[in-house]
Amino acid sequence: MANFWIALGLTVFAGMATGIGSILAFFAKRTDYRFLSVSTGFSAGVMLYVSFVEIFFKGSDALVEAYGQRGGQWVNLLAFFGGIALIGLIDNLIPAAENPHETHTEAAFAPLHDPNAPLPDFTALAVESHHHAHQAGVHNHGHREEDHLLRMGLFTALAIAIHNFPEGLATFLAALQDPGLGAAIAIAIALHNIPEGISVSIPIYYATGKRSKAFLYSLLSGLAEPVGAVVAYVALRLVFGGSDAVLPPQIMGILFGSVAGIMVYISVDELLPTSRAYGKGHDSLFGLVAGMAVMGISLLLMS
Repeated sequence: MANFWIALGLTVFAGMATGIGSILAFFAKRTDYRFLSVSTGFSAGVMLYVSFVEIFFKGSDALVEAYGQRGGQWVNLLAFFGGIALIGLIDNLIPAAENPHETHTEAAFAPLHDPNAPLPDFTALAVESHHHAHQAGVHNHGHREEDHLLRMGLFTALAIAIHNFPEGLATFLAALQDPGLGAAIAIAIALHNIPEGISVSIPIYYATGKRSKAFLYSLLSGLAEPVGAVVAYVALRLVFGGSDAVLPPQIMGILFGSVAGIMVYISVDELLPTSRAYGKGHDSLFGLVAGMAVMGISLLLMS
């Protein structure tokens, strides 16, 4: 039971990092794009290394024990690509204009610190169906634009919340089996969640003028991680748990295989492109290698 609370605490920590992104957007005088590049690259390195070196083989070991050498490896392979398919489906349900991993320019942050700065061009994405949308540099605070901005922010928050369900389950399951491993994944996902918090808070703030409301929605979108993890885990225990309410090894094996696939997809499709977009030169590569090195050393020290 002690591991349950550790796993839950780590998942809450990872989810609440969206609030950190919101705070950085509002109070940082200048956005440190190099930090975002290196940190997201670092997160990708941690996720890729731990997925291929640790989690994938944890799933394989459990499934080989349940189904034999050949059968277990096939089930693990199917679970891995099933995880990729699941997160890919969720990702494709997010409209492009509300994609939380779009890169934000300095223009997107300018009105947060200077009320006289023009609203950024990304607002046009929310009103692209209306040809009379404002031009860059022209202020337009009409209700229609504000409504579209608010809807954009809320859709982004909802998209991130849905997206965070499998991420929360990944952190929770890893921490439940191995708190040290779970802590490393929680840190990686927390770094990944910082840009998402920025994506939620900016349009909501521009629509409402309230930092508190923007921060609240940003935080709530991240808290979907622990909520999703606990709901999914309880449902799995009720359906597959035995008399002691423990998940059978084959179910844990399939979950670990799926989690590995989910984390690889997040790294390759979201984190690495975001890291490259924010960085210069080899910033993203430095972050990637550092993440792998830290994860590799941590696993050796914990073994």
